[in-house]
Amino acid sequence: MKMNKLTLAILIAMLLGIATGQGYRLFAPGEAPAFADNVTLLTDIFLRLIKMIIAPLVFTTLVVGIAKMGDTRTVGRIGAKTLGWFMLASLLSLSLGLLMVTLMQPGSGLSLPLPPESASSGISAASLSLRDFIAHAIPKSLIEAMANNEILQIVVFSLFFGLAAAALGDAAKPVVMLLASSAEIMLKVTGYVMNFAPFAVFAAISAMVAKEGLGILATYGSFMAQFYLALACLWLLLIAMGSLFLRQRTPRLLALIREPVLLAFSTASSEAAYPKTLQRLEWFGCDKRIASFVLPMGYSFNLDGSMMYCTFAVMFIAQAYGIELSFAQQVTMLLLLMVTSKGMAGVPRASLVVIAATLNQFHIPEAGVLLLLGIDHFLDMGRSATNVLGNAIAACVIAKTEDCLEEETQAPHAVSKEARQPV
Repeated sequence: MKMNKLTLAILIAMLLGIATGQGYRLFAPGEAPAFADNVTLLTDIFLRLIKMIIAPLVFTTLVVGIAKMGDTRTVGRIGAKTLGWFMLASLLSLSLGLLMVTLMQPGSGLSLPLPPESASSGISAASLSLRDFIAHAIPKSLIEAMANNEILQIVVFSLFFGLAAAALGDAAKPVVMLLASSAEIMLKVTGYVMNFAPFAVFAAISAMVAKEGLGILATYGSFMAQFYLALACLWLLLIAMGSLFLRQRTPRLLALIREPVLLAFSTASSEAAYPKTLQRLEWFGCDKRIASFVLPMGYSFNLDGSMMYCTFAVMFIAQAYGIELSFAQQVTMLLLLMVTSKGMAGVPRASLVVIAATLNQFHIPEAGVLLLLGIDHFLDMGRSATNVLGNAIAACVIAKTEDCLEEETQAPHAVSKEARQPV
């Protein structure tokens, strides 16, 4: 598959961003902080545009998808398969992270000064609990959920709305047709917004390099290399799991989602890649009803890269402070993260919040989070890309098990077959 113009533009923007940021560090170090603050305006604009389209896109596509599934039994079956896959992927991600950090021991012999145990990390560990997550998942108002871009709350409302529309049948047909047309309009808007992506990528990369400098890669090089090695192993595992169902079509899926994965990596935001991922899955032949159902849920329950990072980071900090966790404690930590990581959606700096809360549970100095703050953006790039990969594979696997994975149809300007089908 030839590299399309947007993918090429994003790669060029990344290289130009590195060169520009490092240029400020070398030739105008006094102006580097001000440049970083100013240029991030471009990234902020892009991410705000993405947030602008995600809520209506999730709502319209999910409601139409559920309404066209026809009955609650079908929705329940697909939902059970989806959650089952998510739980399996979560367990494997957490376990692999624990295995890799135990084998590589990145925190042992760390040649960095450790923060005092009394130092404050600035991360509010108390802001995340299972009770808060459950309360947070139920919307008080659809308008409020959309205004705050609470994807999980939008998903919950959409489930009720879609099931009610399916139960009403012909009486709901005009509304479902309107929402189907609205979804197509939002996908067209997505195409316009994506043209701004290279500028946002350039701004994000140049600001990061100007602020932190490439020198931080040398300081934390070993840890970052080991973490990305662990992510590479997770990629291989996820791809292998997907290949059991997708067979020879797996390489084609990876080629099609290259652009959204690259976008998530360069902006350190898996949310930025959501619209593009949805589009590419439809091109691949994944039933739009399935993709519209699985992807939004994946953003709350299937953040594979973020979950691996949680176990990796907790054990890294424990190793840095010379704290040994018994096998029973490690298993307990893994099970605890299985639950608390499901509340990461919608929480600012969510991975660090989960890590800080877990450190407190095992009496590991919370100040160890300070070791990660300087490189968290670099690590978040890999986590975000992995989240996109995991959710794309999940959607295609669920579609395959439902016999809803069709032949590839790459027609970016054509109206999708879902919009053409009668309700």
